[in-house]
Amino acid sequence: MTITYYGYPKCGTCRKAKKWLENEGFSFEEVNIAEQPPSENTLRTLIDHSGLEMKKFFNTSGMKYRELQLKDKLPTMTDEEKIALLASDGMLIKRPIVSDGQKVTVGFNEGTFSETWQK
Repeated sequence: MTITYYGYPKCGTCRKAKKWLENEGFSFEEVNIAEQPPSENTLRTLIDHSGLEMKKFFNTSGMKYRELQLKDKLPTMTDEEKIALLASDGMLIKRPIVSDGQKVTVGFNEGTFSETWQK
């Protein structure tokens, strides 16, 4: 099982998630989400497999989110516009995202990780 970990090195939550994966013995491909945001197709797949609504993929506490006033704009945007926006800037994406191609977690919650990423 190949796991892809999308994170940002300066993000404390990402570091906790990465440490959890390492401590549990998982090997994973690490992608710096700021330098290499997932493509629109990858995002569609991640969103579909996560079972979460699209707005859960937005980093609502990020500066970029506030600068662009997305809280007011997202409700009137189409899903395609939202995906294009997320793919355009990794700092808009809630992180970390961990996926094995079937399962997807967004953010880090130790309980959720333990349930989702069992060996």
